Amino acid sequence: MIEIEVKIRIEDPSEIKRKLIAQGCVVTMERFLEKNAFYDFRAGSLLAKKEALRLRTIGKRCWLTFKGPVQGSRSFKVREEFESEVRNVPQFRKILKALGFQPIFQYRKRRAHLRKGRLKICLDETSVGDFIELEGRRNEIVKFAKALGHTRADFITRDYVQMIRSAERDRKKT
Repeated sequence: MIEIEVKIRIEDPSEIKRKLIAQGCVVTMERFLEKNAFYDFRAGSLLAKKEALRLRTIGKRCWLTFKGPVQGSRSFKVREEFESEVRNVPQFRKILKALGFQPIFQYRKRRAHLRKGRLKICLDETSVGDFIELEGRRNEIVKFAKALGHTRADFITRDYVQMIRSAERDRKKT
């Protein structure tokens, strides 16, 4: 499937949640802790091709996601994505290791899921700030962002791994 998304930096997650609900969004999952671990081969061949293999854990449930390279778009992050739930995580990690994959990056965030029609909205609290993530069709994203008082100039297409790594590099410089 093709994933189309943007992030928008926010100041107050509680306030934006109230705004989202006022806009007709429905909460599908209240705030929860999400753990993300990215895997690659020792040589970094996935990273070199701008692809990603992620193991995402929420409570006792876990999903493996493959993300293809980002496709050309100025305002939106567009990429192919395939995902499947993993039932036996310890055994699956052994499979990844046996295939030559190793964990290369991990991070955690607090997240809530909301929906408005087909538009998926995530309210994210990360180590690099708070964001809403809008995923759906381009026109739906633009229309909904505008209803919240945002324009394409506010759209962030970088992923959390890029933002966290950039913040870590900036901290090392100071």
